[in-house]
Amino acid sequence: MAQSPIMNVMRGAVEKAGRALRRDFGEIENLQVSKKGPGDFVTNADLKAEKILFEELSEARPGYGFLLEEKGKIEGADKTHRWIIDPLDGTTNFMHGLPHFAISVALERDGTLVSGMIYNPITDEMFYGERGQGAYGPGGRLRVAGRQKLQDCVISSGMLLHDTKNGRIDSPISADNLVPLVGDFRTMGSAALDLAYVAAGRLDGYVEIGLSPWNMAAGIVLLREAGGLVSDEKNRNKSLLSGNVVAGNEAVHGALLSHLIK
Repeated sequence: MAQSPIMNVMRGAVEKAGRALRRDFGEIENLQVSKKGPGDFVTNADLKAEKILFEELSEARPGYGFLLEEKGKIEGADKTHRWIIDPLDGTTNFMHGLPHFAISVALERDGTLVSGMIYNPITDEMFYGERGQGAYGPGGRLRVAGRQKLQDCVISSGMLLHDTKNGRIDSPISADNLVPLVGDFRTMGSAALDLAYVAAGRLDGYVEIGLSPWNMAAGIVLLREAGGLVSDEKNRNKSLLSGNVVAGNEAVHGALLSHLIK
C-alpha cells in the first residue's frame, strides 16, 4: 500500500514514541526487584510517549484537536479533525516486563473514524489502515479469519469471568455463558492489540466492556477495513460512547451478540 500523507505523519510520530517506550522497557527488569517497583517509572514512560505523539502530530497538522488518555480532551482550531491517542495500551504488561503492549493512534474527521495505527514497539509490528483503503500489517493486507462456528474460534476478552469483586456481574454484558461455546479464550492485556489481531485473523473475535475511546478507536478502523464487524453489545455503532465492543467476522460477530448476557 502506497501510504498517504496522513499515514506517513502517523507513522513518524508512532515510531518516535515507540523508540522512547522501547528504551524505557529495557529498564523494567531492573525495577521489578526494587522495593518501590516500577509504577512511577511506567507513569513517566506513558506521559513521555504521549508528549512525543502530541508534539509530532501538532507540528504536522496544526489545529487538529486531541483526545488523549492522560491529558484528556484538547480543542483545536480545526473542529473537523481530532486525534484519539493511547500512548501505552497494556500498561500492566509493560510494568511487569511483558512485551505485549502498543501505541494506538486514530484520526477522526467530522465524527467519523478515518485512519488508525497500532504499533508494538517491542515486536516492531505495525498495523494500519484508512477508511475505504484497506488495512495492512506485517504480512500485507489484513483479513479477518473465516471461521464460522464459535466452537472453532479463539475469542479474546479482558473481562474477568465471575469477578464479583470488580462488579463484573452487574455489567451490561457478560461472557460467562460463552465459555462452553468457544474453542478457547485469551486475555492478553491490550485491547488495541486484540482488535488488531482480530483484523489480522490471529484471533477470531473480541468482547470487552468498559473501554475508553483511545483503547479501541484505531482498532475499529482496522477491523472494518479488514472485512470485520464491530459494534457495541446492542449491535449499534456506538462503541466509542458506550465503551463496550463486540468484534469478529460477520458470523462470529452475530454469534457473539446472540450469546451474550445483556
